[in-house]
Amino acid sequence: MKKSAILLSIFAMGLMAVSCNNAPASQETETAANTEGPVAGSIVYFNLDRVIDEYDMANDLRSVVETKVSGIQQELTRRSNKLEKDVKDFQDKIDKGLLTRSVAEVQGQKLQDQQNNFQNYYNQKQQEMMEEQQVMLNQIADAIHSFLEEYNAEKNYALILSTQGGILPAPVAVGSAELDITDEILEGLNAAYVKTKAKEQK
Repeated sequence: MKKSAILLSIFAMGLMAVSCNNAPASQETETAANTEGPVAGSIVYFNLDRVIDEYDMANDLRSVVETKVSGIQQELTRRSNKLEKDVKDFQDKIDKGLLTRSVAEVQGQKLQDQQNNFQNYYNQKQQEMMEEQQVMLNQIADAIHSFLEEYNAEKNYALILSTQGGILPAPVAVGSAELDITDEILEGLNAAYVKTKAKEQK
């Protein structure tokens, strides 16, 4: 599955307004300003491309879906090849005059029914693959969003933005490295996923 499809689907959650901190400047704020990293009330951002690439849950789900999609595609190819062979065999018999007109009409109708059935099967499987991919995207987006809500309940940033793209990232084209929380997000997401997997295996 193409990474771009994942990124476009999840980008809808990219700009997330989170808790605003309207407290006036205080000694605590000044102390925090002297430490590394953004302080409460800051506008921060993370690289969505990196999160999608390095989030263990996203990679596991992608692997599962790719396996299912591969199986469906193999079955579609097998059925398509069989139909193509049947049509070719039928045409060869017609060209060689090996079938009477009435028999050719009956077999021709059967081939038409096969083609219609294959097209219906193909459409059904295409829909299944799209649904599998959409469910995966929804699971990834929900996990990231839920984590960010919990994460920001502790950090109290004014806004968390997601940015993506290599040449000219958007919406954050240029930003201070101190405001980039990608590493923290990835560390937290993967730690939470490890705990979730451990619970499921019990």
